[in-house]
Amino acid sequence: MPKLKIGTRGSPLALYQAHETRNRLMAAHGLAENDIEIVVITTTGDRVRDRPLSEIGGKGLFTKEIEEALFERSIHLAVHSMKDMPAQLPDGLIMAALLPREDPRDAFLSPVAANIDALEHGATVGSSSVRRAAQLKRLRPDLNVIQFRGNVETRLKKLADGVAQATFLACAGLNRLGLADKITSIVSVDLMLPAVAQGCIGIETRDDDDATRDILAPLNHGETASAVTCERAFLAALDGSCRTPLAGHAHLADGRVIFRGHALTLDGVHCFETTRDGSPEDAARMGREAGEEVKAMGGSLIAF
Repeated sequence: MPKLKIGTRGSPLALYQAHETRNRLMAAHGLAENDIEIVVITTTGDRVRDRPLSEIGGKGLFTKEIEEALFERSIHLAVHSMKDMPAQLPDGLIMAALLPREDPRDAFLSPVAANIDALEHGATVGSSSVRRAAQLKRLRPDLNVIQFRGNVETRLKKLADGVAQATFLACAGLNRLGLADKITSIVSVDLMLPAVAQGCIGIETRDDDDATRDILAPLNHGETASAVTCERAFLAALDGSCRTPLAGHAHLADGRVIFRGHALTLDGVHCFETTRDGSPEDAARMGREAGEEVKAMGGSLIAF
């Protein structure tokens, strides 16, 4: 078998995810470490760090160059944080496997407050997520939310430097990086619904690359795939982008998919929410219909 090449961004979290994928491939197929090469690709989203993603093109800025490498056949597969993936993949590419989901919840980090309620009136909170910003404004309209871009380490340094009194990061990323001790408190999904596919690692390849698809098949985690299918169908129905405060979370209970999703106005004043409960086979339809319902409820108030 020719050496497998994995494309990834170069952040510590992205590299962790690429190594996790390599380790699972080695275990599934009895491969040696030197049978699999990790190829670091710098994306536009990595290069432009001084402006909100919504101003420079959205989530696709973290995937464009990596997907171009797939089309050029310079890599066989690409490893992504699924919450960074646009609602629609380019024609010719598929998500061939999803690894088991990590904790999907948001983590609250603060050196001065135990949780959201404990923040002082008018405190400054840093976030690069329009979802978290809108949800926070809904909970605490008195807080000052500022732009907070950068990888996990950069955001932790900004917090330590006093740029803000608090911030939010995904529990999944902190757990994977061994930084769970930095979490001040975990925010329940009832309080802040996670981003679509938060905590999930997806592996993308070309639709016509049967060999790579076969190699990846044993890595696919069925329960995670059902949940992500539902959540991303919700996202696609809403034409979701990083300019739209959207949240959606599905999980399996007693063999059924339980889904909750909502869209908010940017100021957090309005929240349009729905729920679904159905079989895993209906995950895509459930998510799509939930998205269409929320879109009809929100109408022109939702910022697309």
